[in-house]
Amino acid sequence: MSEHVKHLEPPQLQAFELAFSNWKDAAKRVDSARARLRMWLIFLLLRHTGARLGEILSLDDTRAFDRERSLVRLGGAERVREVPLPDEVFREIDDVLEGPAGCGARGDFFQVDPGYFRRICYARGKECGLPRDLAGPQVLRNTRAVEMLRTGVPITVVKEVLGQSSLNLTAAFQQFSPGDVTSIMQRAVRRKTSARNAFVGHVTGVVRDSVMAEVVIETRSGQRLSAVITVDSLRNLKIEPGVPVAATVKAPLVNVVASEGAPVAASARNRLRATILRVTESPVLAEVLGRTEDGSDVCALISMDSARELDLKPGDRAEFWFKALSVVLNTV
Repeated sequence: MSEHVKHLEPPQLQAFELAFSNWKDAAKRVDSARARLRMWLIFLLLRHTGARLGEILSLDDTRAFDRERSLVRLGGAERVREVPLPDEVFREIDDVLEGPAGCGARGDFFQVDPGYFRRICYARGKECGLPRDLAGPQVLRNTRAVEMLRTGVPITVVKEVLGQSSLNLTAAFQQFSPGDVTSIMQRAVRRKTSARNAFVGHVTGVVRDSVMAEVVIETRSGQRLSAVITVDSLRNLKIEPGVPVAATVKAPLVNVVASEGAPVAASARNRLRATILRVTESPVLAEVLGRTEDGSDVCALISMDSARELDLKPGDRAEFWFKALSVVLNTV
């Protein structure tokens, strides 16, 4: 995710929600309790839908909620999107709307002044120690997007939930923390692939003809890789810019080139610089293991004759090459 996208980490979000809930429960008068309930429900909808503030404030509460499926309908008449809500959140909203607090306000229950709601947010944020720039409606939208991506919701689904027109906009929320990377890699391993090399990233470009497509991937560290797959695979995997993917390459398909010496001409599109960790030899083959600057391990299986010629030792620098056609893609 872009460093410029402000969002709340789980402990901050929990504290913010608790501050809002305590403020709501502290109302003394009936009119104050009703007003605070309105602010609380707006907060809940922003927190759980990732909607824009204007979308929530313009809701017609008599038509927007589907009780049977526990969802809310957002967006204008031309493009309505349905966003599921947690059952307990939906029940709380429904109880308020159908109870005394909703009487006389149905149809425009959520139509309050946006500036007033923002001031309420800033005050609740101050109470729980959040800076002003982390206590607004836009941050709640950003936080919901990051939350969905971190729990494995496909980026294409997040795009639809947010009501964004382009995956490029949604991709701004994409972030792989160390824990995310571990989780994604574990899921990739559970696919029972025999590939020794796996790289996690997101798609930055696709070039296609009638049969084949070249997919460009950028890893978390900024390393670019190319894969060539069929157009049918591209379509089945729903690969497009912004989609997170795992790229795998079997070790026998990786070549090793010593960094020192004259440049070598080759057709391999993917070339990773790495430091040699170890060389494990057998009578026929040698396994060469290296580590790139971003900490990714890369492995090659080469002949013993090649290994003797290269004479690589731990600490040496080398390049690991593999063709775009050797890369297998999986969406994550």
